[in-house]
Amino acid sequence: MIEFQLDTASGVATYLQLVQQVHQALQLGLLEPGDKLPTAQQVVAKLAINPNTVLKAYRDLEREGLVRPRPGMGTFVVRSLPGTDPTTLNRFLTTLTDWLESARAAGLGPDDIEAIYRTAVRNYFAEGVA
Repeated sequence: MIEFQLDTASGVATYLQLVQQVHQALQLGLLEPGDKLPTAQQVVAKLAINPNTVLKAYRDLEREGLVRPRPGMGTFVVRSLPGTDPTTLNRFLTTLTDWLESARAAGLGPDDIEAIYRTAVRNYFAEGVA
């Protein structure tokens, strides 16, 4: 089951963060059709957010055809997203996790690591566009 997390400094609306995390979990193969999402009550208890925020995210996911509520049972994933092979994605996730461990061992904090990552992505893709 997915465990939602919030980034209060991101500037992204809370419900959109939930939607994005479901999309990412589907892309990585961490969520598959048949999997159950946490109940709104579970998400509210963990993140201390308004239940309507969770319900709005779930409604957006339902409109996209990704989830379907089953009364009395919960909200379930009904389809995955097309994309890269989950095995390939997981291989790179493992590589990135190893890199993160090295960065932490070198004394870098989350802000330093994020700055390095964002700069590298921006520079790499800017070169490809030019």
